[in-house]
Amino acid sequence: MATKSPRKKSSAKKPSPRKSAAKRSSAKKSTTRRTAAKKSSSKKKSSRRYSPSAGKNVETEMREMKQGKLKSGRSGKKVTNPKQAIAIGLSKARKEGKKVPPQKS
Repeated sequence: MATKSPRKKSSAKKPSPRKSAAKRSSAKKSTTRRTAAKKSSSKKKSSRRYSPSAGKNVETEMREMKQGKLKSGRSGKKVTNPKQAIAIGLSKARKEGKKVPPQKS
């Protein structure tokens, strides 16, 4: 059987060649141009999905849930799930006529 010889590891690192200051500054400029081009080409949404007042409704419901005061509509049990508290806040916002997307079915 032929055995493989172990490879020798060099303990000293080779020094990397340093770039001149001019080359480094040109590299920075090119990356900033590319990122600026990406930002302008990406689509921007013109309107918000949820109104700020609907977000305030959700915040108040979350606060009530954390304090242990929030109860569900039908059963009257305490709400402990944050997702349920968000759903209650959005539901109240819909009833008040605030800008909220329709509920998924």
